[in-house]
Amino acid sequence: MDIQIKRGVIELLVLALLKDHDYYGYSLMNDVLEYLEVSDFALYPILKRLETENNVSTYSLEANGRLRKYYKITPKGLEKLKNAKEDWKSLKKIYSKILGGDYND
Repeated sequence: MDIQIKRGVIELLVLALLKDHDYYGYSLMNDVLEYLEVSDFALYPILKRLETENNVSTYSLEANGRLRKYYKITPKGLEKLKNAKEDWKSLKKIYSKILGGDYND
């Protein structure tokens, strides 16, 4: 998969996972790996960018004597995810043309 496409897909996957509940980094990484092969060297910069863009916020909680940094989707992140669903409709049509399928199925 093209690196630029993969990076965008990871961002959207992270937002989709965070829509369901908050995550700390390690648990988020495990769930991302169920869908896409990615290293933590790729995931953490994406999380930082999402935070910088105010698509996610963070907070810390203590667990087993250690602080864990949790990620939470923001209203702006929810809007980004909603817009991505609209973009997918256009992309689906393009990919269907490229692959020769029916984009309405």
